[in-house]
Amino acid sequence: MDYHAPWWLPGGNLQTIWAALRGLRYLGAKPLFRRERWTTPDQDFVDVDWLIDGPDVKTDGKTQPLLVVFHGLEGSSSSHYAEAFAEVARSRGWAYAVPHFRGCSGELNLAPRAYHSGDFAEIDWMLRRFKAMHAGPLLAVGISLGGNALMRWAAELEHTAIDVVSAITSVCSPLDLTASGKAIGEGFNRQTYTRMFLGTMVPKALRKLTQHPQLFSREALLAVRDLHAFDNIFTAPLHGFKDTDDYWRRASAKPHLQRIAVPALALNALNDPFVPAASLPGAGDVSSSVTLWQPEQGGHVGFPADAAAGWPHAHVRAMPMAVCDFLAQHLPSSAGSSEIHG
Repeated sequence: MDYHAPWWLPGGNLQTIWAALRGLRYLGAKPLFRRERWTTPDQDFVDVDWLIDGPDVKTDGKTQPLLVVFHGLEGSSSSHYAEAFAEVARSRGWAYAVPHFRGCSGELNLAPRAYHSGDFAEIDWMLRRFKAMHAGPLLAVGISLGGNALMRWAAELEHTAIDVVSAITSVCSPLDLTASGKAIGEGFNRQTYTRMFLGTMVPKALRKLTQHPQLFSREALLAVRDLHAFDNIFTAPLHGFKDTDDYWRRASAKPHLQRIAVPALALNALNDPFVPAASLPGAGDVSSSVTLWQPEQGGHVGFPADAAAGWPHAHVRAMPMAVCDFLAQHLPSSAGSSEIHG
């Protein structure tokens, strides 16, 4: 596997920002989704978006592979990477779904809790529900936050994860949350990415406070200027952690990667603006089931690629195609097409 960024998009920040802001312009027809609401075990809800112009798991797609993509922080099925994966899944004849973490589908969830980077219990419940409704192989991809949670899940289940999924991938995931949390809170990252995330997270948390008064201090929340402070007031206490440092330490997947026993790919660009290269796992940090792919370029869930074989200029399919190539290698031989699409 290899990746080279276009010459006119040098550096991790440009590769990240261009893909997020412009990448969708260079996809084909916008994927169409149907929404399904699932009631959670604690009587809350999550919304799942299914690709409707691909195989339907309830009809013709029961034996085709089902690709499930867990989005990143404040992401959704309309994120550029989710739509790019939808196109690639459709081209392979795979069924496709994007489950939204609580509060990320456009409607505030009911419970005091939201979602977090180490939410492997929620991942487990979702994947087992997908498995129960689908006879074909199940494949899972986690983007950024979703990938850390997915890797934590695979590590928790160890050898039994293969009973649920055939293979998994994490993409640009902050597997060391402490290192990434520090990086995103400094310099250009603080002024750009931190402000972007807080721009949606703080208003959502304020709506949560209206829904559940006394949940936390409104004044303290309005004073936050970085993710460490936000997690200290909101994410950590609402999800059973002592504070941000405890949350980042216990939720990080990196210390658990040696326990993973299902085929897994961990993809991280070395120039990711807020996942420091020095924090990434090495060969000694992972089990033999984990493949590390750490290209020099790509940014954070960027990977724009020059036009090739008729694709529009600087498309964002390069990463989803490479990831799906990896996943296809681990499908049962009778399940769907495992042809390399490039």
